[in-house]
Amino acid sequence: MTDGERQEMLIVTGMSGAGRSTVADALEDLGWYVVDNLPPQMLRPLVDLAERAGTSLPRIAAVVDIRGGGFFSELRDIVHALRSHTNVRVMFLDANDAVLVRRFESVRRPHPLQGDGTLLDGITAERARLAEVRESSDILVDTSELNIHQLANLVTDTFAEAGRAGLRVTVQSFGFKYGLPADADLVADARFLPNPFWDERLRHLTGEDGAVSDYVLEQDGAREFLDSYVAALEPVLAGYQRENKPHATIAIGCTGGKHRSVAMARELAARLRAIPGLAVSVKHRDLGRE
Repeated sequence: MTDGERQEMLIVTGMSGAGRSTVADALEDLGWYVVDNLPPQMLRPLVDLAERAGTSLPRIAAVVDIRGGGFFSELRDIVHALRSHTNVRVMFLDANDAVLVRRFESVRRPHPLQGDGTLLDGITAERARLAEVRESSDILVDTSELNIHQLANLVTDTFAEAGRAGLRVTVQSFGFKYGLPADADLVADARFLPNPFWDERLRHLTGEDGAVSDYVLEQDGAREFLDSYVAALEPVLAGYQRENKPHATIAIGCTGGKHRSVAMARELAARLRAIPGLAVSVKHRDLGRE
């Protein structure tokens, strides 16, 4: 293959119970050649095989996880070596401890690293072992609040459109009182603006309503912040595209994720859509949660 036709490989890894099997099934539905439970040392032979197959295997995905035992510790170095001649990306699936415990209990299975300890002991040990891989991953997905159908749709949205835009950007509003989004690449804070919650006319509305949106955007500093933030984001997003990062999540929060962050996320997304090469969507994580 030429440099412009380099083999495309996706390595799917992450916490046990975070949804690797669901992602693998969704990728197969999109036409990827998927190999499950592959020791990292077999990634290079798999790439060689795919390259010999040429266009019949243009996109391959390998599910790699701690079931590989001691072999898993070499994953980061192997991925680094493959990047020199293969388009390799790492997708890391995560979820919070409470969700992982609930998922394991629902299927009545022990954690692979649990041993004689508890489920939480196994999860803690796995987090420590995966920390470096998580930090260096290209795509980080927190599945804590996703069911299997939502996760499959996310995979479809991320990879089915890969050739249509240089970078897919999700602008996500959230409430700080519910915690930071684990999969956010960049986080902004809209709490510097007056809170519409304290206006009885606006309290029952959301940032999707025109009255709230107008109120938020008319506050001192709101539009200036957006102007400056978009200017700061442009070189960052351009760099993501040069580094072949397919997706970025920009989170913007307020106290409860209902008013300010929703209005600002909508306006930020509208401005980002004017930048060539971006496919921009909006997600309101905590809207309706109160």
